[in-house]
Amino acid sequence: MAQESASLTVRRGRLTDAEAIAGLHAESWRRHYRGAYADEYLDGDIGAERLGVWRQRLSAQDEATRTMLAEADGAFVGFVHVVFDEDPQWGSLVDNLHVVWARKRSGIGSQLMSSAAAAVLEHGGSLYLWVLEQNTAAQAFYSARGGRCVESSLVPPPGGREDRLNGSPVGLRFAWADPAVLLV
Repeated sequence: MAQESASLTVRRGRLTDAEAIAGLHAESWRRHYRGAYADEYLDGDIGAERLGVWRQRLSAQDEATRTMLAEADGAFVGFVHVVFDEDPQWGSLVDNLHVVWARKRSGIGSQLMSSAAAAVLEHGGSLYLWVLEQNTAAQAFYSARGGRCVESSLVPPPGGREDRLNGSPVGLRFAWADPAVLLV
């Protein structure tokens, strides 16, 4: 089911969307994860790596996850990926939320969070995500939408490779006991 808001449409992601999603994912990591992730990793072929991840995720088509894509006037502008019932205490995980840089602060992220919350509410339970401690803009976004920082932890290295991290970056868990507060 697609949701619309003015010229914004949110729909389920398809395998044919993998390239656009991977490109935005890589660009967003390069912009927001610099300092936490090693420059060599971010400046390398991260786009191809992310493409492999997204092809795998989008070809799975199972009920354990959902990827939703936002389009404005037919153009790709963002996505969210949810893993249902990921944690017995915290519930479903928003594993990725990214919006095209030029479209930030236009309501796309809020609509994607609302879509994620609606999907989680279909399954029942709560919602959480991890955000880098250095990403204060994202923390403000989540706090403004009712998220509560409940703990911190060291960030696991991408692909399990320690050489992809700079030092010991910290992630913050933001949680929503009732995802309904995110519905718009």
